[in-house]
This record gives sequence, structure tokens and C-alpha cells, in this order.
Amino acid sequence: MMYNPIKKETVMKKLFLVLVCVFTMQMVMADNDKPIKVEQLPQTAQTFIKQHFSDLKVVFAKVDKDWFDTTYDVVFANGDKLEFNKNGEWKELNCKNSMVPLKVIPTQIQKFVNDTYPGEKVTVIEKDRYEYEVRLTNRVEIKFDLKFNVIDVDHD
Repeated sequence: MMYNPIKKETVMKKLFLVLVCVFTMQMVMADNDKPIKVEQLPQTAQTFIKQHFSDLKVVFAKVDKDWFDTTYDVVFANGDKLEFNKNGEWKELNCKNSMVPLKVIPTQIQKFVNDTYPGEKVTVIEKDRYEYEVRLTNRVEIKFDLKFNVIDVDHD
């Protein structure tokens, strides 16, 4: 069998073209967010806001849809921001202008913060499939695994 460099070059050009098309489509879809009313958030998110942030005025809510995920963002008049997943469960609470409600913070995380950094409050909390991350009023960032073991501490 003879090596045919023309065939290999043609295959590479086609592969490159496909990759460019996929990248272009992803870029077009990536900025697919639109403003919504709070009533259009998933019911779980609406309930969460009523329970923990009823005293704050919502100034903006949006849905961000891409190929693989849907998220919802809510911004309050005081600048605090919430992010929810497609089911309306919180992903991130950014309360830099206040503090994360104590009822939202897992007990183990709050105990660690109280014991290790007395007097400090949680201003940001994020969770994903693998870990929690919190930021305190003294700008210390702490990561916990899902069993609430500390896996990283960063002093900003």
C-alpha cells in the first residue's frame, strides 16, 4: 500500500473545517441570555428568594441557556447576586454587600468558620458537584469537599 499525502491533507482540512464550525456555533450559542421576570424563575428559586432574601428588591433576573446547561441569575438593588441551576437550586450566593444567610450555609462549614475565624462572616458561597467554596469578610477563601473536609485555604 502506498502512502497518499493528498488524502491525509484533505482529511485534515475537513477536520479543521468541522472544528471551526463547531467553535463558531458554540460562540453564537454562548451568549444566549435573556432578561426574565422573577415569576419565570423555577419555583425552587422563587421559594429560596422569598425565604432568604424577601427584604431585598430584585432589579434584574436572567436566564442563560447554552447547549449543555441552563442557569438563572438574580441581582438585587444592594448589588448582591444569586445564581441558580436549571432546577432552581442555588449554585452561588454573592452577598458582598451583606452576608450569606446562616440558614443556607451547611452547619459543618459554619462551625469551621466560627471556630477558625471567629467574628468573620461568609459573604460568598459556591457549590458544584465536587466542592463548596466560601469567601469570608476578611477575604479568606476556603474550599471544602462534599464531606465538608477543608481541601484548600487561600489568604487573598
